[in-house]
Amino acid sequence: MMRVAVLGANGFVGNRIVEMLHLSGAAQVRPIVRRAAAAALPRRFDLDVRVADAADRPGLALALQDCDVLVVAVAGDPETIVGTVEPVYQAAQDAGVRRLVYLSSASVHGQAPAAGVNEDSPLSDRQPMAYNNAKVRAEQALARLRLAGRVETVVLRPGIVFGPRSQWVGGWADELLSGQAYVVDGARGACNSIYVDNLVHAVMLAAVSERADGRVYLVGDREQPSWRDLYGPITEALGRSLDQLPDRPASAAVGEAAPSRLQALRRAAPVKALARLLPRPVRVGVGAGLNAYRARSGVSSGGRSTEPAVSLERALLQTGAVQIPWIRAEVELGYAPVVSFDEGLRRSIAWLEYAGYPVVSAKGRAGR
Repeated sequence: MMRVAVLGANGFVGNRIVEMLHLSGAAQVRPIVRRAAAAALPRRFDLDVRVADAADRPGLALALQDCDVLVVAVAGDPETIVGTVEPVYQAAQDAGVRRLVYLSSASVHGQAPAAGVNEDSPLSDRQPMAYNNAKVRAEQALARLRLAGRVETVVLRPGIVFGPRSQWVGGWADELLSGQAYVVDGARGACNSIYVDNLVHAVMLAAVSERADGRVYLVGDREQPSWRDLYGPITEALGRSLDQLPDRPASAAVGEAAPSRLQALRRAAPVKALARLLPRPVRVGVGAGLNAYRARSGVSSGGRSTEPAVSLERALLQTGAVQIPWIRAEVELGYAPVVSFDEGLRRSIAWLEYAGYPVVSAKGRAGR
């Protein structure tokens, strides 16, 4: 049976890759995490979890011994994204790994891609989003390494990856509860979504396809939703209406996108460590009440206005008009989404309820 190592196994996408590969019996899975504390999530399956840093070539090579495929699902800041490409590739080569599947992003084409974009469209590392530029440079570095190296490479470019535990679901719910949610120009722009299970399906195909070495693939959902289609049902599930939220103009967008979720989590780490001692429903209830009070009063805990600045990222995403095609993946990999957009939304909302968010019942929503 094929042995697949997953680097970044405790993250949103990495964790789901581990789950689906293991539970389906499609492969023997070896989760790899950066810190021992992060091993708890994948270890619930009694798997051979290894601890290794993506920047540590010798340590990672040891963790990759006897693996056939390495899936790279490492998250981080731009420096981490670019700086780990070479040590990861070289470690895979040292360990005798046959193929490396790298999870890039459709954002290499920008948050509002141009009409006619595809995998062969020229990329720029001079975009206003540092994350986009980092992914472009990472892909370029990986291509150079493949030219001189023995490990095969496949690059996947998913769009907006949503599902249980994703920032597009939980993060949006948090904004709603805190009174910080807003849309840009009605949120009617094209949402190039991909439900997380569809991405994992693409990873499985990329790991075994004989045609995939050295190739790049855009992947997405079959449907062509707008941002209203994604955020509307989640908003209604929490007892609100998208049309009641502040609708900000794209012209109000300022600077770079808001700080990454990872950076925000790092800043909030001490408070979150204490909050984790409380049951999830209690945390949600207390947080929602406090944030609702702040929203009504118009100030934050620091005395500043609670009205959020319009991020450039959100403005570009929610006003873009182009649905990115994934014809190459369909033809060369045999890719076809295994979960519909609507079913992905249903599962995401069910997870919100399971996680303790104040989800209104379907009957209650129907009666509104």
